[in-house]
Amino acid sequence: MIRPLRLIAALGAWAMPATAWAQAQIPPAPAGGSAIPGALDRAFGAMNGGPGGGMTLSLQILILMGLLTILPSLILMMTSFTRILVVFSILRQAMGLQQSPPNQVLIGLALFLSLFVMSPTLDKVNQTAIAPYSAGQINSQQAIGAAGAEFHHFMMRQTRKADLAMFVDMAKRPGFDRPEDVPFSILLPAFVTSELKTAFQIGFMLYLPFLVIDLVVSSTLMSLGMMMMSPAIVSMPFKLLLFVMVDGWALLMGSLAASFG
Repeated sequence: MIRPLRLIAALGAWAMPATAWAQAQIPPAPAGGSAIPGALDRAFGAMNGGPGGGMTLSLQILILMGLLTILPSLILMMTSFTRILVVFSILRQAMGLQQSPPNQVLIGLALFLSLFVMSPTLDKVNQTAIAPYSAGQINSQQAIGAAGAEFHHFMMRQTRKADLAMFVDMAKRPGFDRPEDVPFSILLPAFVTSELKTAFQIGFMLYLPFLVIDLVVSSTLMSLGMMMMSPAIVSMPFKLLLFVMVDGWALLMGSLAASFG
C-alpha cells in the first residue's frame, strides 16, 4: 500500500512543474472572452509555419507518410495495373497452371507494363507538377491539382460512357458539361468497372483456344477408353506448346499495351 502512494506522490511532484510552466505560457483570457479560441488559433498558426505561412517541413513529412499508406491503392485503382493483372491471372487459369508463373512474377510484370503504358501520363505529370514544384514555381496544392488532372484525363479516356452514366445516376448528380467536371468520387468506381469489364473480355478471348485443346484432348481420351486419365494433365503440355509457338507473351504484352490506345 505504501509503494503505490509513493508512486502517486512522485507523479504529482513531477507534474506540478509542467503544470506551472504551462500556466505561465498561456496568456490570461481577455475580458468577456475565453483563451481557448486564441490558443487554438496560435496552435494552428504554428502548425502552418506562422500566420499566413505554409506547412512546416515536419507536417509535410507527416502528410507524405500518410499518403504513402494509400499509394498501393492509388496504383491499383487509378492506373492500368488492374486490367493487366486480371488478364495475367485469367491466362494462368486458362493454361491450367496453379502457381507458375508465381504471383510475385505476375505482379512484377503487371507493374512494369503499367509503367510502360502510363509513361506518357507520368511524363506530363512530371512536366506540369513535379518539375515546377521542385523549382518552387507552384505550391503543393497546385502540384497535386496538376497531377490529378493528368490522371483524370487518362481515366476518362478508358472509362465507358455507360459505366460513367450509371454512377452519375446513382449519385443523383446532374449532367456535367465537360469531362473535367466529373469528380473523382464518380470517375474512380466507373473507371474500375470499365477496367474489369475490359479485362474479362480479353480473358474470354484468351480462354477460347485453350478450351478447344481441352475439348479435343478430352474427346480423344474418351474415344481411347482412357477414363482414368485426367484430361488436364495431358492437355497442359499442348497448351504450353501452343503458347510458345505463337510467341504468346509478346502477343499478350503488345495487345495489352495497345488496348489502352
